[in-house]
Amino acid sequence: MSRGVHASDVLVIGSGVAGLSAALAAAPARVTVLTKTAFGSGNSVHAQGGVAVALAADDSPALHSRDTFAVGGRLNDAEAVHVLTSEGPQRTQLLIDLGTNFDRSSDGELDLAREAAHSVRRVLHAADATGAAMIDSLRRAVRGNTRIRVVEHAAVVDLHVDGGRVCGATTIDRHGRATVHAAGAVVLATGGSGRLFEMTTNPPEATADGLCLAARAGATLRDLEFVQFHPTALAAAGADPLPLLTEALRGDGALLIDETGRRIAFDWHADGELAPRDVVARGIAGHRLQGHDVYLDVTPIGARLADRYPTAVRACRAYGIDPASGRIPVSPAAHYHMGGVATSLDGRTDVDGLLAAGEVAATGVHGANRLASNSLLEALVFGARAGAAAAADSVVVSRALETASPIRHSDRARSATVAATVRSTMWRDVGLVRDHAGLVAAAERFDDLDSRGLDHDAGNLLLGARLITRAALARTESRGAHHRLDFPATSPAWSRHLDVRLVEDDVVLASNDLIEHGSVPS
Repeated sequence: MSRGVHASDVLVIGSGVAGLSAALAAAPARVTVLTKTAFGSGNSVHAQGGVAVALAADDSPALHSRDTFAVGGRLNDAEAVHVLTSEGPQRTQLLIDLGTNFDRSSDGELDLAREAAHSVRRVLHAADATGAAMIDSLRRAVRGNTRIRVVEHAAVVDLHVDGGRVCGATTIDRHGRATVHAAGAVVLATGGSGRLFEMTTNPPEATADGLCLAARAGATLRDLEFVQFHPTALAAAGADPLPLLTEALRGDGALLIDETGRRIAFDWHADGELAPRDVVARGIAGHRLQGHDVYLDVTPIGARLADRYPTAVRACRAYGIDPASGRIPVSPAAHYHMGGVATSLDGRTDVDGLLAAGEVAATGVHGANRLASNSLLEALVFGARAGAAAAADSVVVSRALETASPIRHSDRARSATVAATVRSTMWRDVGLVRDHAGLVAAAERFDDLDSRGLDHDAGNLLLGARLITRAALARTESRGAHHRLDFPATSPAWSRHLDVRLVEDDVVLASNDLIEHGSVPS
């Protein structure tokens, strides 16, 4: 059943921080925001961690850049990092002006915290619900802008490409009705791909939709092999997604211990609990594989726990765990995708009319591993840039798009089976540690699965798994969040991006030129 055609100047797909920032920057053009579930849903609203931004007297954009490069495996794009750190303070101030209530000290100053791999205190929090506070402010601003229209529960199933230019999208609603949205420019802000993995902190809608839409439209994808696993998800039986236990807990004194009570984080890195995420995540995973339990001991935080981390406290209690016991069971879980759709600094892809921002995009800002709390800042900075560029790029659609055809019937039972197979295989063979045998087995298994008759989510999970696995197999080194047991060293020859394209359903890979960072802060 079809519901006709709607037209806009700019179409934004996604309503997280990146999508809402893009929508606000694109107005006064006519903007439509499409969101797969409820308005303001996605990963952003669940983000407990904060916004990393150089505001303190002992901080600077150059120092923030240095920390970003140190974690990113020197695969970061220097210009993108400069944009992030230099424009971050202004974008954050605009968010404060919209009414976001970040934590403040007793004297009324912004209360900056320190998190893993940051050399100074530079992370803004709103208790442990920073993403929700940001989304609330942005959502009010969008609702108050008469040039922005929001369509909820509209899952995008296809991008329309005419003469090599993206000119709209087709959605389906909860009742299976299809609608075409014509647009002069389209911004993908669909978030991440965490649901590809059996254990994840990501909500159900994070099914690699943006990656797959861009790939099918002919866009280049980049650095797909770099998936970040958060070290401390709550290891609660039956939870899916696993509740996140924010990085800020360890920054505030929480310790990692095993069943004997021994502090274990210094076994892996001199910075202990504040080591880079990939190091801590692999350390916890390895300790668990050796038959140990791993716990987060939050008792050093003391009386501050309930006030500063109410989300974490509620999550523990919901699963019958007393945080005051000092033994909160934790496990790594898929959390964030550094790779994505290759973009310019203004969000433009190599397909006319198509832009991307936020987690779905690969600006190069994170390199091979993301510095804690840089993701919300990236969404703010590059979301606004993509929205402004989309408004500038918007053209009158050259011809009327046809009314959408009815969506084909999918096999729900088989879709669920394929999705479960993808998620378990990705966790086992394309997870925290990888090797040739496991990656080949995963790639062959995904190639053998028939995509016909799958529903929207299962089809995207399967394609996303194929794309990421092929990239992980091609990068024969360990760097950042990509760790190969058979290639444990970082290779200078691999100081390059890996590009991926989908050509007639074949995954085609190509490596870029070596990356030189002569002007990177040391």
